[in-house]
Amino acid sequence: QVQLVESGGDSVQAGGFLKLSCSASDTTYSSYCLAWFRQAPGQEREGVAAIWTGGNSTFYSESVKGRFTISKDSAKTTLYLIMNSLKPEDSAMYYCALRRAGCSAAAADYNYWGQGTQVTVS
Repeated sequence: QVQLVESGGDSVQAGGFLKLSCSASDTTYSSYCLAWFRQAPGQEREGVAAIWTGGNSTFYSESVKGRFTISKDSAKTTLYLIMNSLKPEDSAMYYCALRRAGCSAAAADYNYWGQGTQVTVS
């Protein structure tokens, strides 16, 4: 059973920087998509960034492109999200997700989820 555990969320000022991590265990698949989603109160879960482990292709939402960077370690056990130039609208619970197929922007397409880590930008 795949387990995903996020960490790194914090409260920061606008313009600040955060690095989120997601530890993935029992990922027995050869290739899969790892993604970051976020959800603010009263809003739908939104895809932020994704990376395909089979070839390192990355995908970003327009709202974070140029500010956020998704990456993973070579062992594919840790996923990162480096967030620069943070804005108050980036405040949300950030979730790590895994899909046993190619990357998708739809939350419903993902098979496994972490519990989330809170990011607050003021």
